[in-house]
Amino acid sequence: MKTRQVLVNLFQACNDGGSVSQLHSQLFKTGILNDSFFATKLNSLYSKFASLQAARKVFDETLHPSVHLWNSTLRSYCREKQWEETLRLFHLMLCTTEGAPDNFTIPIALKACAGLRMIELGRVIHGFAKKNDKIGSDLFVGSALVELYSKCGQMGEALKVFEEFPQPDTVLWTSMVTGYQQNNNPEEALTLFSQMVMTDSVVLDPVTLVSVVSACTQLSNVKAGSCVHGLVLRRGFDSDLPLVNSLLNLYAKTGCDKIAANLFSKMPEKDVISWTTMIACYANNEAANEALNLFNEMIKRRIEPNSVTVVSALQACAVSRNLEEGKKIHKIAARKHFELEFSVSTTLLDMYMKCSCPDEAVDLFQRLPKKDVVSWVALLSGYAQNGMAYKSMGVFRDMLSDGIQPDAVAVVKILAASSELGIFQQALCLHGYVVRSGFNRNVFVGASLIELYSKCGGLGDAVKLFKGMILRDVVIWSSMIAAYGIHGRGGEALEIFDQMVKNSSFRPNNVTFLSILSACSHAGLVEEGLKIFDMMEHEYQLQPDSEHFGIMVDLLGRIGQLGKAMDIINRMPIPPGPHVWGALLGACRIHHNIEMGEVAANNLFWLDPSHAGYYILLSNIYAVDGKWDNVAELRTLIKDRGLKKMLGRSMVEVRGEVHSFLAGDRFHPDYQKIYELLRKLEIQMGKEVYIPDLDFLLHDKEAVLQF
Repeated sequence: MKTRQVLVNLFQACNDGGSVSQLHSQLFKTGILNDSFFATKLNSLYSKFASLQAARKVFDETLHPSVHLWNSTLRSYCREKQWEETLRLFHLMLCTTEGAPDNFTIPIALKACAGLRMIELGRVIHGFAKKNDKIGSDLFVGSALVELYSKCGQMGEALKVFEEFPQPDTVLWTSMVTGYQQNNNPEEALTLFSQMVMTDSVVLDPVTLVSVVSACTQLSNVKAGSCVHGLVLRRGFDSDLPLVNSLLNLYAKTGCDKIAANLFSKMPEKDVISWTTMIACYANNEAANEALNLFNEMIKRRIEPNSVTVVSALQACAVSRNLEEGKKIHKIAARKHFELEFSVSTTLLDMYMKCSCPDEAVDLFQRLPKKDVVSWVALLSGYAQNGMAYKSMGVFRDMLSDGIQPDAVAVVKILAASSELGIFQQALCLHGYVVRSGFNRNVFVGASLIELYSKCGGLGDAVKLFKGMILRDVVIWSSMIAAYGIHGRGGEALEIFDQMVKNSSFRPNNVTFLSILSACSHAGLVEEGLKIFDMMEHEYQLQPDSEHFGIMVDLLGRIGQLGKAMDIINRMPIPPGPHVWGALLGACRIHHNIEMGEVAANNLFWLDPSHAGYYILLSNIYAVDGKWDNVAELRTLIKDRGLKKMLGRSMVEVRGEVHSFLAGDRFHPDYQKIYELLRKLEIQMGKEVYIPDLDFLLHDKEAVLQF
């Protein structure tokens, strides 16, 4: 008896693989290795501190394993998510006579079925459990059955199991709440949680609340989430890291970045998930610089980022056009060997394209061992963003040749790229492809086709397509409004908007208002635009974003009302983005307002430091006013930072053939005839008393040539 107690103490003292092996040798020498109690203990320690293979060897060498040893071995395989071997061993157990499965065995087997989504085998095990009253009434078995049916998407069957237990415990309640939440039924999850809270015999735990907070996040219900947060504080769960992380994620996903930042700053303990969530919160809420500052602080504290962290930080680089930081993060991704993971590589492609570095993006794309449809789409849409939409079509053809079937997103992207080219014949071909591929019923594809036709000069075809659509949702209406706006037909755009509001069941959304405000801006309908903007805020209770404010600034800037434009910027509830300051800078160039132009430019230099166009615009403003020292200073700044202005490429379709050329292009085979025609047009314009802004053009040309 004394020897047995000594061995028990030795088992408790084991804390690594070496000590377990030494104890194993001692047991072998004493000749009590066949004792099932010690064999089970040894099996468990090998699984924990050494290897699964060593644990299995102990099991295989035991002549008559007890049910406890079976369960220990099964649990070890299940913990390592080796579901097939778990079920294979469970089947072997059923075929032997040493010990029948008990109420600890069944949950392990059910968990393996859930991991493999083997619902039929799970039902067989369920039937076996019901034949034994002790097993069938066990709460852990009930929880495992609920988890099985939940993970297989059968919440009806999960509910039947739950209702068979008159007094479910916390684990069983939690299994049901989690099941509803993970099956995208957050309403039911919150309803069941409300019932759980009203049950006196049930004690809440942090695991339950994680699922409840996740359900609030799915519903974007900050109010309910805040109530749960209060409950967390009252119950003293605010030190539970997974639970606090879920609250942080709730506030991040619902745009409550200030609350999220406050919660993050007060967290006594933070892991990589905490840091990643906060970085993503800033990146997705127009606070890219804060996201990158936080990422750099994380690195400084030697907290190793994971691939999700890197993706969020790269998204911030893409939004802020911060190429320097993007390259640093790329090096980190390469060092940690997840540079070529799908999510990271796609985000890197997007970042390089948005930072006007298509060569780096192409180099990365060519190094990818496997390319999925998302990678191809990132490349073709990136070319379009960089004024090289003509290359997007080549990428699309290569994608099809590579056997990659485009999804609806890819089709939308290629239609958008083609719309930048304005080639009508290509629009007809792509429309035919859409119909043959069965994408014509997709509303987003339909909306993109309307945009494509309108940008190719085929407004009539866009209208015909719109009228032929039986189902018109808000996306289709918005696209038709935008189509009229592109052609400067503000009146018709307002008529379509009015039809949508009065005759359809769809309410205009933020995109709709973006389209109609843009139409008003292009047509110079200032009063109508101001009225629409007011309607958006007060009648439809929609919060304008940076793009809406940018259009309003552009609308007022076009007619020289720069003071009112600045008033709108000062009243913005969110930090003005590059769209807004860019619109003001453009207006200042037109109306020669240096003081306000400097304010706009300085903000743009901070928000988007790698965009050469903003420096050139300010340089032009200085040049027109004869401030040559300022012009020279800006030119030096551009050279020192290695910034380049993106060259504009024009394309025109003549008799079915596409001609492409740059400004000042002398490589086109017919360039002499083209310049001869331009001279004739210039003479004709002079006869019609058109006086171009030659002073500005000369300054701009001189500046660009010296960069």
